[in-house]
Amino acid sequence: MLNSDDALDTQASVRRANLRRALQLVFRSPGAQTRAGIARATGLTAATASSLVAELIENRLVVEGEQAASTGGKRATTLSVDASHHLILVVVMQPTDARIALVALDGAQEHTRRATYTATTREDVLGSVLAEIAAEFGDRLLIAAAQLPGTTDGRSVLESVQLGWHDVALADQWESVLRVPVLLVNDVDAEAIAEAAVDDASSGYRLFIHIGGGIGAAVTLDGELAPGPRDRAGEIGHVQIEFGDDARACTCGRRGCLEAVASLTAMLGADFSDAMDADAIALLAAEADEAAVGAGARALARVIKLVSALLDPAEVVIGGPATVLGTRFLERVRAEIDYVATGTTQVAVRYADSRVDGYSGAAQVALSAALGVRWGSGRA
Repeated sequence: MLNSDDALDTQASVRRANLRRALQLVFRSPGAQTRAGIARATGLTAATASSLVAELIENRLVVEGEQAASTGGKRATTLSVDASHHLILVVVMQPTDARIALVALDGAQEHTRRATYTATTREDVLGSVLAEIAAEFGDRLLIAAAQLPGTTDGRSVLESVQLGWHDVALADQWESVLRVPVLLVNDVDAEAIAEAAVDDASSGYRLFIHIGGGIGAAVTLDGELAPGPRDRAGEIGHVQIEFGDDARACTCGRRGCLEAVASLTAMLGADFSDAMDADAIALLAAEADEAAVGAGARALARVIKLVSALLDPAEVVIGGPATVLGTRFLERVRAEIDYVATGTTQVAVRYADSRVDGYSGAAQVALSAALGVRWGSGRA
């Protein structure tokens, strides 16, 4: 039998769960949801639904909007996401720069900036920028997310070859400055989450492959990230796909890695940098060695064919700066996988959705961690 304290804990837990359910309904249909709609969708009483909405409004998560269309009785008041107060800080890190955005609860970017640094100045530059943000927006910050290349358990950078970090307790460091929770997310995982969020109806496995200066992959299942138990799922860049004396040297010190053949550095040359904008990358692509691009397409196709035979994904999505390579590269990849291995089926391969911005994946991870809700597909 529950004692009084247990009963109170249970009631509080139920209340929190119902608040999340109500908030999720508003996030999914902002401007169209009502108190009555929440009551119908959740099976709660009208009084309970109204109480939940009142608490969400008090906490500046929900705001009242216009009156809904009449259904014969008193017109209900619509509810929307309150975008006027809480902010999510997103820091997208690369080896030589970081792109920073403050994202409102409706997904809009309220403030953006860029910080450039070297390996030796990175810590000081970012520390200074975070201190400035904390001073200016600290009373509005809800949570922060750092998106970065490499493996992470959400609190520490386990390993990042690009950043030269190993076992760095980055979340603890940033929390001491920002005074809000900080989480870390792998850049490819963030891109895959953002891509899945574009399509609410996404089902089955989706394989997302990021191609830039490095190569990584992520798998989503029914729109949710499917990570490995050791936080290293999708680390395919340094899997050997070439063998023998002709295998190309890789930055990791080995030879024949996928990254040594199919990264944009391998295909476009040493002038490529992840910090380049799309126009600069397009110029490099226009002058790229056709043999190098062809070799990259073949190597990538081999990996796609193998992973697809294992997972049977509904589709494969290529993201990152590689989307600038255009239709010709994509058709080369498709041509290389255009055969049916015994017992397998063909898999569709496409580029990432151009509507997805560079911050939305990490922002979604942060939003889910802070409030337990997701944006609807119309946001992207």
